[in-house]
Amino acid sequence: MQVNINGETQSVNTLESLAELLLRLGYCGETFAVALNGDFVARTAYAQTPITDGDCLDIVAPVVGG
Repeated sequence: MQVNINGETQSVNTLESLAELLLRLGYCGETFAVALNGDFVARTAYAQTPITDGDCLDIVAPVVGG
């Protein structure tokens, strides 16, 4: 399946949820926010949010500094 992550198309195996994808990408325990197809996804909904072919994800983390 193909998904767009931060503007880059990536091939991923079939996934059950957004939580599974984030874990595979190494986003565990970090502070970040996720938008799926332009809509913010609450952290409490990651496990219940399905990922489908063609989805677009924006994963952003805060940057410290000035």
